[in-house]
Amino acid sequence: MKPSQGQLTDERTIGYLGPRGTHSEELALGLYKGQWGKFIPFTSIDGAIRAVADNAVTECVVPIENSLEGSVNVTLDTLAHEVNLFITREIVWAVRHHLLVKPDTQDVDVIVSHSQALAQCRNYINQYYPKAEVRAVESTAEAAYLVASGAKNYAAIGSSRAGQIYSLESRATDIQDNDKNCTRFVVLSRQPQNPCDERCKTSIVCQIKGEKPGSLCELLLEFSKREVNLTRIESRPARTGLGEYIFFLDIEGSVGQEQVRSAVQAVESQSRWFKNLGSFQVYAIQNS
Repeated sequence: MKPSQGQLTDERTIGYLGPRGTHSEELALGLYKGQWGKFIPFTSIDGAIRAVADNAVTECVVPIENSLEGSVNVTLDTLAHEVNLFITREIVWAVRHHLLVKPDTQDVDVIVSHSQALAQCRNYINQYYPKAEVRAVESTAEAAYLVASGAKNYAAIGSSRAGQIYSLESRATDIQDNDKNCTRFVVLSRQPQNPCDERCKTSIVCQIKGEKPGSLCELLLEFSKREVNLTRIESRPARTGLGEYIFFLDIEGSVGQEQVRSAVQAVESQSRWFKNLGSFQVYAIQNS
């Protein structure tokens, strides 16, 4: 049977931060549940993003912000400086971390995980394993693999799926420091989507003409006077000189709406450098 519009086809490939068992894979499986396609793991976030730009995969799913630790800078910087891609979907994922060990483990001397996961579980580690050595690796799944490979007295912080894949048991569940811990993921593609329904955002990046005082204020007023809501603003180094910055702005609504389109055009006219990352739908997915 021919897949309906929007479904994955046999030729469509989805990149994600691997290996198998990462939160990125778990999110991707939930997002494309019941659809056709092939999932391709990558060893790094920027590797997954560049694979889309190089036409090696159709699209990718990557993290862009965590509610506890803030933005994923490699995603922002790669989008701004390295590739010309568009955000086509945003997904809010409730993160649940587990302490994973081999079934016969008695003591835990070393805890391994991705740096973001370790930071998100800092209070738990300090309370229950204050003497344990903490080591960062490329992904939560790599940490689970390392523990499963037989590293003595090691534990990994990762997802329940990682524990299932590598035959590890959960010594403790929901160990994140905050039960409101969520990560924003985005789907990146070579083509924009530009939806027009209510649950939409638009994301832009710009470097303002900051020669005179109040330049940033004037730029932000373009949204205020059109009653367009900004949901996020963040600065990153522009890579053009010390003290020079670019700004990421997330806007409520789509460029298909006149007031949003007008505000975006006004910002572009006031910018030294500008990039529109697209308008996209926003979803929330629950995990186990």
